[in-house]
This record gives sequence, C-alpha cells and structure tokens, in this order.
Amino acid sequence: MKPKYLVIEGNIGSGKTTLAHLLADHYQGRLMLEQFSDNPFLPLFYKDKARYAFSLELSFLAERYQQQRESLLNRDLFQEIIIADYIWEKSELFAHANLNEAEYNLFQRMAGIMKTNLPKPDLLLYLHTPIRKLQRQIKMRGREYEQEITDEYLQTIEDAYTRFLQQTELPVLRIDMTHADFNRPGDVQQLISFLENQEEFKKQTIFIP
Repeated sequence: MKPKYLVIEGNIGSGKTTLAHLLADHYQGRLMLEQFSDNPFLPLFYKDKARYAFSLELSFLAERYQQQRESLLNRDLFQEIIIADYIWEKSELFAHANLNEAEYNLFQRMAGIMKTNLPKPDLLLYLHTPIRKLQRQIKMRGREYEQEITDEYLQTIEDAYTRFLQQTELPVLRIDMTHADFNRPGDVQQLISFLENQEEFKKQTIFIP
C-alpha cells in the first residue's frame, strides 16, 4: 500500500527535507517543500521574536496555502504521489507557540477558513528526535539565524507536536530518530520496506536501529 499524499513532520533540524527527497526519488513522486530560504521575516524573528512573530507566521500561512492549492488541487489523483516536508497544521502549531493570545485567535480563524479547501494527507511520518541531536544537526547545517535556538524553544515545539499527534485522526507513523540516520541507505530501505508491507496505516511507532 502506497499513500498518494504523504507528509513528513518533525522539530526544527529533524531531517524532514532530507527524507522527503529520498522518498520522492524512490517513488518518483512530486515534492512539495516548505519555502523558507527567501522569507525576509525569518532571520528577523530569531533576533526579535515579539516584534516579528506575527508577520512571520502570516507570511508562512499565505505561502503554504498558495503552494498547497497549486500542488494538491491540480494533481493527478490516480498516478502522482506527492511527498511534502510539512503539514498544514504546522502553521497553527508554531503560531500558538510564538504569538500572543489576540494574535493567535486571529491567526487561527484565518487558517481555519483556508483549511476547508485543502485535502488531508494519507499518512504522516513524524521524526521524533532528541533535543541534543536536533541541536547537533542544526549546527551542522549552518544556517546563521538558527544558531541561537535554545533547548527550551525546541522543547516547546516538540510539546506542541506531541499534543497534535495525540489529537489528530490522521494515521501517524512516529519514527524514533535516536539512532536512525536517513543518510544511511540501509535506514531508508528499512523504512520503505515497512511502508510497503502495510495493509493499512494507523497510529504507531517504529524504531530504526
């Protein structure tokens, strides 16, 4: 069984985009990747969260909505596999962590209106990664504006994802990334073999040694 619309999620630096590329290559699927490199508010946000959080979250919301409408509503439902490195609900999770109550309430109303037009994924892969490993991978990829991210902020985001995963009705495959490394071909193949041997998808956790 292969999902037609698969999303990969995880905390900052967990390796979402790396895995998305690898699965898209294997399944000859179409990538839908989060566009962050050209966002002018992102470096400003890490310097002054209170001032730029609302602008940042609105810009991501608008960009994700446009991208998902173009990619998902015009796809070939019978042939094309779409693999994304983010889920729509990511916008609300980060907004809840970064905005004050009034800003978040407004943001949530806007996101809810947009969400009604978007299809749900068939499967969510969640890369559960220890904070220490996240920090190591953030340092390795070398984005200057990320280098001051604190353990506390990463834990806040992880807690938000945990609550979402407990509440969502989507089938979720939670992958323990403590020892896994998808730069190793064997780890990727182990995941692909697991996916292709499922008769149905449900909430579960797997460990890749």
